[in-house]
Amino acid sequence: MKQIPPQILIGAYAEGVFPMAEDGEIYWFAPMMRGVIPVDERFHIPKGLRKSLRKKPFELRHNTAFAQVMQGCADREQTWIDEVIFTSYHDLFELGLAHSFECWDEDGLQGGLYGVRLGDAFFGESMFSRKTDASKIALVHLVEWMRAEGMTLLDTQWMTDHLRQFGGEEIPREKYLDLLAEAVSPWLENLPN
Repeated sequence: MKQIPPQILIGAYAEGVFPMAEDGEIYWFAPMMRGVIPVDERFHIPKGLRKSLRKKPFELRHNTAFAQVMQGCADREQTWIDEVIFTSYHDLFELGLAHSFECWDEDGLQGGLYGVRLGDAFFGESMFSRKTDASKIALVHLVEWMRAEGMTLLDTQWMTDHLRQFGGEEIPREKYLDLLAEAVSPWLENLPN
């Protein structure tokens, strides 16, 4: 398989399922407990990060280096981003469904994140940082964009201590699917056949 067709990815995300690659195989996941970060007033910016944000250490950009962000996310000892995943999400980016949020300075791209938007839901895929706070600032940039767009669901797939500091929590699959349907169904109904 060279790539996952966009319609398969869209259908999977709409059902609460997402892919990851391991040892040349694609596996599909639908965790019983799902990680989400609130985008309303419950979104929490830690005190140290607030200080960093005030200094404006990075130029914030959106969708200017999608492939570079994916490569930054994949550049680690163990990664689930292989060529199939890379190509598949780049196809979604070309369709306007995948997005990157980036932190730049005079030395270049220093961190960011990427994910998929369907309707009022954003599915965060991965993030990376080359300089202090770059990925965290990219996350704040994402949440600000989501608020401006009137979006309601920020899905992180799994929950980590890193994400909990932003108000992230785990919710049961049933509750997640209700939130997902609310965020995505109107958009799906307007898709051309």
